[in-house]
Amino acid sequence: MYSSILKEQRKIWVYVPTATPAGIYAPRQYPVLYLLDGDAHFSSVQGMIQQLSTVNGNMVCPEMIIVGIPNTDRTRDLTPTPVAADPPFMDSANSKTSGGGEKFIEFIRKELIPHIDSLYPVAPYRMLVGHSFGGLTVINTLLHHTELFNSYVAIDPSMWWDHEKLLKESGKILSTQKFTGKTLYLGIANTMDDNMTIEKVVNDTTVNTRHIRSILQLKSILEKNNHNGLQFSSKYYPTDNHGSVPLISEYDALHFIFDFYPMKMGTKEFMDSTINLASKFENHFDSISNRIGYQLKPTESMINELAYYMLSSKQFKKSEQLFQLNIKNYPKSFNAFDSMGDFYAAMGDKSNAISNFQKALTMKENTETRQKMEKLQKK
Repeated sequence: MYSSILKEQRKIWVYVPTATPAGIYAPRQYPVLYLLDGDAHFSSVQGMIQQLSTVNGNMVCPEMIIVGIPNTDRTRDLTPTPVAADPPFMDSANSKTSGGGEKFIEFIRKELIPHIDSLYPVAPYRMLVGHSFGGLTVINTLLHHTELFNSYVAIDPSMWWDHEKLLKESGKILSTQKFTGKTLYLGIANTMDDNMTIEKVVNDTTVNTRHIRSILQLKSILEKNNHNGLQFSSKYYPTDNHGSVPLISEYDALHFIFDFYPMKMGTKEFMDSTINLASKFENHFDSISNRIGYQLKPTESMINELAYYMLSSKQFKKSEQLFQLNIKNYPKSFNAFDSMGDFYAAMGDKSNAISNFQKALTMKENTETRQKMEKLQKK
């Protein structure tokens, strides 16, 4: 896409979850994860979210659209203020284009987000993830453009930038502004020499520890201002360096941000015929919706598969309740009514089976559904 704000072409990488089998289930909307340094982290984040959102029905997080933003001029876009030099991390040659961070955030707000919203099935929930300079951008966005995202993941952010300018601003902003409904996860790598410890480094004054000291200072400021409504968690990774820490931080961040998402189910829920599984799912996703800020429903495919399993296990009441839940949640899905027809056919209720197959066919012509209906009508 061309950015009139940045005055250049920007390549954008987009992953959208695909319903399986394609075309069977009703369309859905997805939260959107915006990923800085997209070319570096896109594949790992995509694989992680695919795994955590679908693993054996025990989802850790929702399925998400991922928008990766590859770099053109990384220092320009991911630093909030211009500097001539900031040794030992940044010399004059590398910093000459620095300080375009606000314009880059303007590009995300005014051009990229509307572009993605116009093309893809987005839900009203956005997450921003960044590492190093990207983490600095995440903190800058949280502090100065709080409303732009719902949750933020800052991984080993370069808080030393411009003589800790943003770090110094954070104390006042975090103590005076409200961040209700916002979530931040802060991942911290071990960037210290072997003779240094996390306990000793806070009092160190050498230039080699500026990076981790500035992050630990940010952590302290965040912890002291726990009255501002921000949901915050951080973790220090003693065995990970600056380059290896993104993967484990992203994993832990998803667990923290969506700690309300998993639904606990054991053998009893599957075997006890008195338990109303449909009601359990409905109540759980109502609770999720209250936390995430929009109406979220259990996926049609998951409920459908579970309903057929209960039918094959001769737990007919549970099966019926689950099929009915899909009709309630996805009233425009031909599959929901087709499946309900299968249930009634299995129960020997020809009239209700035909009625549901007919309803499905009004939504979408399907050879298999029509054959099932005509077979019952001949009987």
